[in-house]
Amino acid sequence: MSTEFIIGTIIGVIGIIPVIIQVVKCVKKPKLSDLMKKLVDNSLSTNAHRKVLKKMNLTLLRSGKRISSEYINSFVLKKRGKEAVFTDLCLQHDWEPTKELCEMFMNSDYPTIRNKYWDMKKANQKKEETPVDAVVKTEAVHAQPKGTEVVYLSELLEERYPESFKRLTSILKKHHVGYRLLKGTKDIWCRDYMPIQTESGKLVQFRYEPSYLKGNKEWEESRSDVREVCRLNGFEPVFSNINLDGGNVLLCSGRAIVSDRIFKENPEYTDKEKLVTELSKLLEAEVIIIPAQNGDMTGHADGMVRFVDRDTILGNNRSDEYKYWTNGIEKVLKEKNLKYIDVPFFYDYKDSKHPYHAIGVYVNYLAVGNLIVLPVFEVEGNKDAEAIAAFKQIFPDKSIETINYNDVALEGGVLNCTTWIYRQGA
Repeated sequence: MSTEFIIGTIIGVIGIIPVIIQVVKCVKKPKLSDLMKKLVDNSLSTNAHRKVLKKMNLTLLRSGKRISSEYINSFVLKKRGKEAVFTDLCLQHDWEPTKELCEMFMNSDYPTIRNKYWDMKKANQKKEETPVDAVVKTEAVHAQPKGTEVVYLSELLEERYPESFKRLTSILKKHHVGYRLLKGTKDIWCRDYMPIQTESGKLVQFRYEPSYLKGNKEWEESRSDVREVCRLNGFEPVFSNINLDGGNVLLCSGRAIVSDRIFKENPEYTDKEKLVTELSKLLEAEVIIIPAQNGDMTGHADGMVRFVDRDTILGNNRSDEYKYWTNGIEKVLKEKNLKYIDVPFFYDYKDSKHPYHAIGVYVNYLAVGNLIVLPVFEVEGNKDAEAIAAFKQIFPDKSIETINYNDVALEGGVLNCTTWIYRQGA
């Protein structure tokens, strides 16, 4: 074999390598989860969205599923996010959102989408069975967590704040809400160091090493040992190495609100999306990240907003909030198609001995069963009356009790911070 032949062969092979690379690129199909991100990108045109749907069809060939041309040609994103669009795809094409399908489209399993799918399927079936002259509006009802709710309080609350403890427990007794005391705690803020209970009943215990307790010996020594507290009180949670306080987690019907403080508390996660995905799996919920407030020491979500239902939140009156925060929260509301109800609050109460107080934060109320225990502060004009009126309007079917909890609020938290709810028999 001549040298010229060998050299010619090598040159020929090198010459076709770019062609092979191009062929491989053409054959390799994009992931459905990546296409899903493009599909809900508001910066793209409707035409571009429809092209994405066509690409999805190519990727779906092996699965035996297909997006109809009618769906593609009529598709308009509007203000929907990934969850809403995926649910719509499933409903319109009669695809059950199995774990496998959720992972293909959403990169994670979404049990909540399955619940919503079956609820809406049943609602549609009822509509079809109902005579035209007797049609009524039917709304999807989401599965509610089952079990008897018990309120847990730190033993230290009774010891250090006996009057507030007595007022609170009297309200719980009046409404036949059971309560118990937690052993082995080092501070009263049990919401933060106790596990998160998911809607399936699972307990998830996150690492409790908040940055705001570091650098101050007294505060560092007040940090409860979560493993010891769980052991002493008979709880056996799943442990996670994610650093997260319970006050920064709000759960409702397959959705979880967490402030972006979580990224600061977990610097080892350089990929933020990976952290959110892992958190979503642990909480069995879609995680919605909201901006924390710059001046807030803890950055907890429960000092800013609360769920009314899965599509509605209430929160501090936006007209009185900092512009950067209102801009940030507006972006989240638009992206997640959430409604926001403004409730009163005030920041301007001054106490030199308690610079990190929570006086004025009405959203940090206790919600258990059909009862809402709302803090009143009795220090700022008619804000208490405005807050009470707002909560009665927002929750017309709930019993609303008010409580002066100021001795606790001066220390930096209110009712949600000092209570932890456990569903027995969940």
